[in-house]
Amino acid sequence: MSHVLRTPIRGLLSRRDLFRGGLHASVAGMALGSLLQGAPRFDLLPKQPHFPARAKRVILLFQNGGPSQMDLFDPKPLLKKHHGEKPGEGFINTVDIKKTGTWMGSPFSFAKQGQCGMELSELLPGLARHADDITLVRSMVSEHSNHEQAIWYFNTGLTTPGRPAMGSWVTYGLGTENQNLPAFAAIMHPKGLPVDGARNYSSGWMPPLYQGMAMRAEGTPVLNLKPSGPGDAAAARFALMQQMNREHLTGHADQLALEARIASYELAARMQLAASEALDLTKEPASMHALYQTDDAEAGIHGRQLLLARRLAERGVRFVQVLLNGQPWDTHQKNEAGNREVARRTDGPAAALLTDLKQRGLLDDTLVIWGGEFGRTPMAEGADGRDHHKFGFSLWVAGGGAKRGCVYGATDDFGYHATENRVTMADFHATVLHLLGLDFERLSFHHDTRDEKLTDVRKAQVVRGILG
Repeated sequence: MSHVLRTPIRGLLSRRDLFRGGLHASVAGMALGSLLQGAPRFDLLPKQPHFPARAKRVILLFQNGGPSQMDLFDPKPLLKKHHGEKPGEGFINTVDIKKTGTWMGSPFSFAKQGQCGMELSELLPGLARHADDITLVRSMVSEHSNHEQAIWYFNTGLTTPGRPAMGSWVTYGLGTENQNLPAFAAIMHPKGLPVDGARNYSSGWMPPLYQGMAMRAEGTPVLNLKPSGPGDAAAARFALMQQMNREHLTGHADQLALEARIASYELAARMQLAASEALDLTKEPASMHALYQTDDAEAGIHGRQLLLARRLAERGVRFVQVLLNGQPWDTHQKNEAGNREVARRTDGPAAALLTDLKQRGLLDDTLVIWGGEFGRTPMAEGADGRDHHKFGFSLWVAGGGAKRGCVYGATDDFGYHATENRVTMADFHATVLHLLGLDFERLSFHHDTRDEKLTDVRKAQVVRGILG
């Protein structure tokens, strides 16, 4: 069955469609019972995928700003050899030629890691221990070189604003396994929002039920979560509110947005009663805090973010997006120092997450994604920076049915163009959905006369070469 909101969602018929169709009396009676119970058309109940899934959940570690592929993942000896030289005629089609000058080799050393022999930068000692657990894609391409448009492309499938994020599509298609926690959580950095703020986890024109819920990994994770008064009183208020909402809904059967709004309020109420334990990092033993480096002056914040991400994922949250503040990988100046600083903050916690998921048996069905909106130029910007680069960059995935110990795709000898097994973001989105058991061509949402898809109308294909 195609997954289109104007038609039944995984077998849940809308009340309007049932009564409009002149169905058999017994079916109409079933529909009337559903109406009287106020069963929502928009819900987060677990739904069957289109086909057997390899991954049950996703943790997206979004690296705002654009990590430098040739400094982290994609060694280029020829680039280092020609350091300081002017590029030839084949490499002058940069977005802004005035910003880029001579070739700039990486100051970092690379070494083969794991049994697979994956070459990784000295900046990633944590990831190096997991080389045999990841697929490194070196041939990603984007459609835009500006942060905002490239972020929209990464998160929503188009370079225009206002569309649902990947997490919204996943939770719309699959629901969630825990009705007392959000299906889609966005874990913020306590020092601020990423570039483009809440659009990173917005549900766009989908109902707000599918939007990422902003959380923090220190202090109070969710503001106003704790209910006022005794727990029994809170439960009674919730029951009364639910009854009144359902009675109100029976008189407004065609107001689908109202159904979604009620479902959102009810989720908030359930979280007040049940979510505090899941969000309490003090429940973790000292060994876990040590693994995630939560007390470290540099890595501690990100460590707490990822520890919270694991706690949510293991409790049935379908999609967890972890965000850094600002755009820390945006190394227009002091590329070497900038990469060292951000890698110190992120590499250890990311490795800890993989270690933790693996030892809990969760990595097999949890898809972890690490990547940014684009890469960096192999030419220098100014004396020691790198500009934005959309023509070839890297990201990695782990678990959830992805191949392990695999390097997929390649760029040219200077790290400029993706030349082998080029992967568009539409291809990547199609592959993520495929691992979750969703057909990217069938998962659609009827909006403004169109059946919208995460991949839009772009030609896309599942990247079979990274499937385990």
